[in-house]
Amino acid sequence: MHVSHLDQYLSLDSPIHRLDGRIKLLCTLAFVIACTVTPPGRWGAFLALWLLWAGCTVLARVPHPLLLRRGLVALPFALAAVTLAFTRPGEALVTLSMWRWQVRITDQGLIAFLSVMIKSWLSVLMALLLAATTSYPALMQALRQLGVPRLLVAIISFMYRYLFVLADEAQRLMRAREARSAQPDGRRVRRSITWRARVAGHMVGNLFLRSYERSERVYQAMLSRGYTGDLRTLDTRRLTLYDVIALLMFVLALAVIEGWAHW
Repeated sequence: MHVSHLDQYLSLDSPIHRLDGRIKLLCTLAFVIACTVTPPGRWGAFLALWLLWAGCTVLARVPHPLLLRRGLVALPFALAAVTLAFTRPGEALVTLSMWRWQVRITDQGLIAFLSVMIKSWLSVLMALLLAATTSYPALMQALRQLGVPRLLVAIISFMYRYLFVLADEAQRLMRAREARSAQPDGRRVRRSITWRARVAGHMVGNLFLRSYERSERVYQAMLSRGYTGDLRTLDTRRLTLYDVIALLMFVLALAVIEGWAHW
């Protein structure tokens, strides 16, 4: 994997890209909250939320297949809710016999499980749209302007920035391992699992030590350049009427969908 694949931002010119980062962040949080509070089994409301996301994606000029493919990463984690299909009371749809136990999949449990899957998927899709339309510095600035503690913003910012450094360092270690494991005739030698585990453990330890030493050097360099714990920027953009109208329209659409889902 190339380290550039870690950056999900797509530099395009669209109405969504031109919005202030604070507006896009608030809209994303509102969308996630709306997905969370939607009652299970409200398939029409889930479809409306997906259509709202799809409309924003069209305005952003971001390819739908790209975000849909990336959004599949949430499904394995949502499978942790599979126990709902067996523990929720309701009419039994399927009965499975496992040794001395009988496991029943109920209708209410299946509805709850599918609802959790859809909610997680929609939330991840909107987060991916935010990442695709907002650069990381703009997102960090939006968090700071919304009142998020500067220490938390700094931790998130450094964590993201040094993912690229760690990925590049890991690639160098892997290239060094391949170079030292080469055979004169070019054949690949099959190694045991124990040997692979030992080599992987040494690489992880080496990566940790290199990262720790580099973090000390970077921190000292930052202190010598006047770092006080706050991320400073020259961008002092203010909210415009266009930003406020976009936020109100998005929140109004969510309110209509949630009102329909509940009443």
